[in-house]
Amino acid sequence: MNDPIEGNLARVRERIALAAQRVGRSPSEITLVAVTKTRPPEDLVAAYRAGLRDIGENRVEEAAAKKPLLDLAGLTWHLVGHLQSRKARQAIDLFDVIHSVDSVKLARKLDALAAERGRAIPILLEVNVSGEETKYGLPLGDRGAFEVAVSEIAVLSHLRIDGLMTVASVARDPEEVRPVFARLRVLREELQSRFPRAGWQHLSMGMTDDFSVAVEEGATMLRIGRAIFGPRE
Repeated sequence: MNDPIEGNLARVRERIALAAQRVGRSPSEITLVAVTKTRPPEDLVAAYRAGLRDIGENRVEEAAAKKPLLDLAGLTWHLVGHLQSRKARQAIDLFDVIHSVDSVKLARKLDALAAERGRAIPILLEVNVSGEETKYGLPLGDRGAFEVAVSEIAVLSHLRIDGLMTVASVARDPEEVRPVFARLRVLREELQSRFPRAGWQHLSMGMTDDFSVAVEEGATMLRIGRAIFGPRE
């Protein structure tokens, strides 16, 4: 195991397995999405050779630059960063899953673009669980307005709601953000009952500093960059 990325991946997978074991889950339930923001294509190739098949990008333009340089079969591309409506057309063509649908306006734009292409796009609804003004996501402050927004997105015929996503606050102790992850899990359970036609199978939560806690609270997708690729230069 000479490649540092291969070694890092092995350690991350081991920590995921241990966290899953603590709460009686199978690691096979959890998708590890390698977040490749600012990383060169050769880092993606190294991760691919180590068995990773899910790539997460924060920016549409960065994925557009990297993707043509990579001839790697079986990759799933996830958009995990904020998506502006004006970049929706490009995002539809680049990504297999969009984690960051945070408004009815954006959802309608994506739905219209997906209809043009004759396909359904898997999405996650981004929720601002922490209530921070600096965070994107559907706000939970007005629960009635939140459910109206979900209901309007759920009826769009070319979007497939597969679950929820959130970005937790930065904290020195991962235990400080456990309530955020727990609240997203409970919210998903409530929405499964309220809107049973949607999938709701995924919870995209947990990054390098807190992913073990996220696994314990039910995460099915982890968005991890630094623990795999090392600190950004």
